[in-house]
Amino acid sequence: MLRAVMAPIVVPEFVLQVKNLHTKRTHPMTGTSPASNPAGTAVGGASAYAEMMHRAVELSMNGPAHDANPRVGCVVLDAHGAIIAEGWHRGSGTPHAEIDALSQLSPEQARGATFVVTLEPCNHTGRTGPCANALIDAGVTRVVFGLTDPGDVEGGGGDKLRAAGIEVLGGVEPEAVMSVVSDWYRSAALGRPVVTVKWASSLDGRAAANDGTSQWISSPESRERVHAQRAEHDAITVGTSTVLADNPSLTARTPNGDLLEHQPIPVVIGERAVTGERLEAHPREVVHLRTRDLSLALRDLHERGIHSLYVEGGPTLASAFIEAGFVDKLYVFIAPVLLGGAKLALTDLGVTTLTDRIDVVVDSVEHLGSDLLITAHPARPNTEREAR
Repeated sequence: MLRAVMAPIVVPEFVLQVKNLHTKRTHPMTGTSPASNPAGTAVGGASAYAEMMHRAVELSMNGPAHDANPRVGCVVLDAHGAIIAEGWHRGSGTPHAEIDALSQLSPEQARGATFVVTLEPCNHTGRTGPCANALIDAGVTRVVFGLTDPGDVEGGGGDKLRAAGIEVLGGVEPEAVMSVVSDWYRSAALGRPVVTVKWASSLDGRAAANDGTSQWISSPESRERVHAQRAEHDAITVGTSTVLADNPSLTARTPNGDLLEHQPIPVVIGERAVTGERLEAHPREVVHLRTRDLSLALRDLHERGIHSLYVEGGPTLASAFIEAGFVDKLYVFIAPVLLGGAKLALTDLGVTTLTDRIDVVVDSVEHLGSDLLITAHPARPNTEREAR
């Protein structure tokens, strides 16, 4: 089975600002609010729990990588700092990590314990009850978490714990936690999936020759990387024109054609009715969003629990996502060939003058066989373009 080969990781700006997200409600040094840390109460700093947080991150990775809920891990310490329980979330509808760990303890063990959890305990009732309530009822002394919950519904657990007199320390090793929940976290903050747009072109920016032939512009190494990238995403999307013209399979495969373990959900965007034998044979159910409104389409996908979307439909769909500002990452595969002609990799982006240009930041440039893979992201914050 092919192992997904990741491009060099560049920490995006929103990750670099994570620590600021955890200090708005907390003391700048201890991570606790004044009410939760009265004079004379000793609270360990973030460094005291770094090792335990890394253990919680390891535990979180036992959970499903592609699920409506994030991966979460939890470590429980007694008054002496010894581990007395561990837990993790096994997917939507199952107990959260804190509840999983709590179920392993007697009431006496839970009382006075410290819970180290990767994400802020939730404060809402969904398919499971609020973790904050369970921790309060158990009589825990302290809760340490890595990242605040960015969702409007799920947030607020830390404040509720503080109000109940429990010491709370947030923002512990947030980058380590973010490395596991990056797509889910940003999706929750944006209210839509994280969008990656990919295209392959010749050196002069053409996606095909004048007669429409395009297989294969890219090298075998590039095609292998594309399938690995597909498998890293919750869903993959094309437009109706691509389905009608190319009959794509939209599966993630090894070089010899075997299916990879994770298959992205195939999504077709467009109003026309489409049929495709290869698409209909996909192991996942096809989602056809009969709209040209990308905002509506992304909202629909987000409500389905899709946190990451790989856009691989032709020039029209890729350009529409870019023009609308719904792009978080770009993968551009460039082959050392010249084609000329009118089959451009991108169409109109709404740029009428140079000052309207869409600037991008190049994160990395990588050789893949004879090709180059450029990984980039928009220089302008997504919210600025989305608000236009």
